[in-house]
Amino acid sequence: MNFVTIDFETATSERNSPCEIGLTFVEDNKITETKSWLIKPIGNEFDAFNISIHGITPKMVAKAPEFDALWNDIHPLLENQFLIAHNASFDFSVLRRTLDLYNLPLPNLDYACSYIFSKHVWEGLPSYGLAALCKANNIPLDHHRAAADSLATAHLSLRTFGLKGVKSLECFPEKLKTVIGKIHSDGYRPCETKYIRTRTDFKTIVSDPDKHDPSNFFYGKRVVFTGTLTSMQRKDAIQLVADIGGIPDAGVTKKTNVLVVGQQDYRVVGDDGMSSKQEKAVMLLKQGSDIEIISEQEFLQHI
Repeated sequence: MNFVTIDFETATSERNSPCEIGLTFVEDNKITETKSWLIKPIGNEFDAFNISIHGITPKMVAKAPEFDALWNDIHPLLENQFLIAHNASFDFSVLRRTLDLYNLPLPNLDYACSYIFSKHVWEGLPSYGLAALCKANNIPLDHHRAAADSLATAHLSLRTFGLKGVKSLECFPEKLKTVIGKIHSDGYRPCETKYIRTRTDFKTIVSDPDKHDPSNFFYGKRVVFTGTLTSMQRKDAIQLVADIGGIPDAGVTKKTNVLVVGQQDYRVVGDDGMSSKQEKAVMLLKQGSDIEIISEQEFLQHI
């Protein structure tokens, strides 16, 4: 396995405020080098909370280059490589949003999240944070500095691949139950858990005309669900809609009237926190479609 581990530290809660980047390089399953760069965020503004985590201060980065000045050096190290980050949704949103801030194009690369695939290797741990996993595997860690975190992620990844016999990216779906993410010039596809999904067979949903209620909010409306409902199973919610006289649908289209949003799995949704169904509903709303997005609580109130 050849790969690069990446870690960002940020100056504020904004993802486009990196103040340090760390990269560790692995060739033929051997760690060859770790590099890190301090970065001056725009305006050199820091939140006290972020400083308390990583210890990087405005004074430390006052003479450091901004990200756009570093990109010419960093880009060739990432282009067409396989990258790994722990909590990759954070690190790669930092990368994407910072590139967007400086109007720089996205690189082309594959990536995986060691947080996600670790959960399929060491099941039942109380925490899958980098510090907890390193402690469980006797991996040294000087936490919350970019070089140290990227190095620890490399050690953790090598330990994982050795245990599961991973020798190529093609092994990930089967051996690590993880779908490889991609970033490319036109966008990105997130790294996520490879789920075996059980879908509702809408052919088995038969409404009871005796229960139809023309005065109900859902009567005659096309209704779609996304996320996990906490009050009932989705198939039961779909049956309720059908019995009222609504029209349950599997996916969001221009004909959809209502999207019910349950709890979202942060490992699957994008960094905007929305599922693909919700993202499509928002897009159609902006285009003038008559779609209402409601929460599970609102759904229960209407039922």
